[in-house]
Amino acid sequence: MREPKMRIKLLVFALLTFAGASPAKAQVNQALDIAIPEAPHILRVGAADQLVYELHLTNFSSLPLRLDRLSIADDTGAPLKSYADDELAKATGLVGPAEADTRIIPPGRRAVLYINAPVAAASAPRSISHGFTLGKIGGDGASFTLSGGAATPDTTALSRLSPPLRGGPWVAVYDPGMERGHRRVFYATEGSATLPGRFAIDWMKVDANGKLSSGDADNPANHYGYGAEVLAVADGTVVALRDDVPDPATRSGRANPSIADASGNYVMLDIGGGRIATYEHLKQGAPVAVGDRVKAGEVVGFLGFTGQASAPHLHFHLADRAAILGAEGQPYVLSSLVSLGQYPSIEAFGRGEKWPAANAPKTVRDSLPPPNLVVRFPGE
Repeated sequence: MREPKMRIKLLVFALLTFAGASPAKAQVNQALDIAIPEAPHILRVGAADQLVYELHLTNFSSLPLRLDRLSIADDTGAPLKSYADDELAKATGLVGPAEADTRIIPPGRRAVLYINAPVAAASAPRSISHGFTLGKIGGDGASFTLSGGAATPDTTALSRLSPPLRGGPWVAVYDPGMERGHRRVFYATEGSATLPGRFAIDWMKVDANGKLSSGDADNPANHYGYGAEVLAVADGTVVALRDDVPDPATRSGRANPSIADASGNYVMLDIGGGRIATYEHLKQGAPVAVGDRVKAGEVVGFLGFTGQASAPHLHFHLADRAAILGAEGQPYVLSSLVSLGQYPSIEAFGRGEKWPAANAPKTVRDSLPPPNLVVRFPGE
């Protein structure tokens, strides 16, 4: 049975005090419901630790509310991180139709703040709290402050995984700030909203010049990563797979799949501890079957171009249950990789630019690769 989510909700009636007003003149304002559906995690990304979680804010007032500032504090009240202006806007996403300013939450709408805040794991906070400065849009136009959304970071040891591929160069393609990137796409297919791709990475193989293929790029078989052996990241049991999606003959001829088929062929591996390693967009012809026991490093599939994909790649994430869309993405670290360089942005990668090489290759252990890092794994 799936463990119940951690729900921390507080319907906040914010206290508005005008300059010079006495406490007797203080007014109570209908404001936000604050929820933290999943406990914050502390995760090493590259060489730095981050506090990663989502804040859900639902506007219960009759007026639009503008987010002007968010402050995060630890259990002693010491500030950890603050967001304002463009940084706050970039961290905020509205559920439903887009608005010109993501910081403005219309009545009845929900905003999600995607938090990736630097924090030192050695002095991790026992708990965190949040303070907001909000502005009313319309009415008296007043600004006010509120606090809420206390939470306790999850300090459970993270899954330490072996590489899912061999050799390289591979690019860890993702961007936590991308509007429709994995980090920001919720699914509500099983009665609750989940974020399976919270820590997902799309692995794509490139050459030294940043090219994905040799020859006709419309032919998936010409892509460097196509057909690469996909490896078990830990000892485990195959608990689910799909292997009935044919590989498209061309990229341009690929049909646009429905949400039910967007993952293409996949394999799910139960690695224990309530964690499911999930591999998507695989080639047809799985070398494993449900019930098979595998060891770390054994082949569980082949990199393909099935489902919703712009080019051949491996989508990998760790989940809390064997469900493609109805699971919560869980943090993990890779045991070892060699950092070769890094694209300055996901846009630079998308333009097919040559990746900037590091001064010297560097072995990195026990961390999640930072966005768009170019790496080499053991073997070939």
